[in-house]
Amino acid sequence: MSVTIKRVVSRRDRKAFVEFPLKLYKDSPYYVPGLFIDEMNTLNPKKNPSADFCQFELFLAYKDGEIAGRVAAIVNEIANRDWQHAEVRYGWFDFVDDPEVSRALLDAVIAYGRERGMNRIAGPLGFTDQDPEGMVVEGFDQMATFALRYNYPYYMKHMEALGYEKVIDWLEYKIYMPEKMPERITRVASIIERKYGVRVRKITKQDIRREDLGHKIFDLINRTYCKLYDYTVLPPKSVDYVVDNFLGILDLKFVSTVFDKDNNLIAVGVSMASIARAMQKCRGRLFPFGWFHVLRSMKWKYEEALELLLIAVEPEWSNKGLIALIFADLIPIAAKAGFKYAESNGELESNNKVQNTFDMFERDLVKRRRIYAKDI
Repeated sequence: MSVTIKRVVSRRDRKAFVEFPLKLYKDSPYYVPGLFIDEMNTLNPKKNPSADFCQFELFLAYKDGEIAGRVAAIVNEIANRDWQHAEVRYGWFDFVDDPEVSRALLDAVIAYGRERGMNRIAGPLGFTDQDPEGMVVEGFDQMATFALRYNYPYYMKHMEALGYEKVIDWLEYKIYMPEKMPERITRVASIIERKYGVRVRKITKQDIRREDLGHKIFDLINRTYCKLYDYTVLPPKSVDYVVDNFLGILDLKFVSTVFDKDNNLIAVGVSMASIARAMQKCRGRLFPFGWFHVLRSMKWKYEEALELLLIAVEPEWSNKGLIALIFADLIPIAAKAGFKYAESNGELESNNKVQNTFDMFERDLVKRRRIYAKDI
């Protein structure tokens, strides 16, 4: 039978869209589901503030009466304006190993983009850089992190057969916990503290509320990342959404902030205890008992990995060694907590500054993920 593409129009459809990967990856030990309620809210235009600047449509592919794939078509108006292109994004892209299915899904995205004047398709990308992005092209025998998603090896073969080409890659590293603090980090941290009068500060939830640090952190993130590939500078309403839904659940002992002598925030490192195995156990649902697995991994009995979500440094301070201060703060805390290694978020292959910092540790390149695009 031929492939039928249907728009997601109801909550029931959206639920089927979110749950499809659980069936597709049910036999994979490497897939880590997202949090079901977060996925439902993110894909609901009434609840996701990205809908203020993103047009989007969700599509399901059916074959032989069964769901065989899914995709989101997204037109991000901020990214198109700031990067001066006319691009439709595809995201939440999953499909069975059937070329008819992958082609039909991407054709639906192309049609959606053309209707809105777009001349290029690229992905996998989300609404903003806070969403999972990139397609795994190396490291298929490695479990995903909570922040990113796994996909089967056949995905890249489908993309290349359909004429899509690489735009850029992100690299993911496994960084092993050192037995003792690297001398170079200790030395650099000490020098810059004395030279510039900067200091590391551990913050509390009361500090975040009292000093509006959530917004200050994301303002810093926007300034740090605004020139990186297709980055979307978050408007205030989206920052509010992320602060309310994300910063509130972090264990702040794994968050390192750096302030200058005038008490200005100039750098931040955000990490979290991995909940990847907890998410596998509860299949992305907190109820009725999933909350126990998640809370256990976050608070009571840590998994082996610490996820390094991001490091942001004020651009004018970017070559002054502040990353050493962040690691000097984080490593003793992570070692005491018993983590065996840290997993980086996706680092652009061209981001030599971060990769040079990782050179101070024993590390392995474990995954590579890619953006595929073509003109339409």
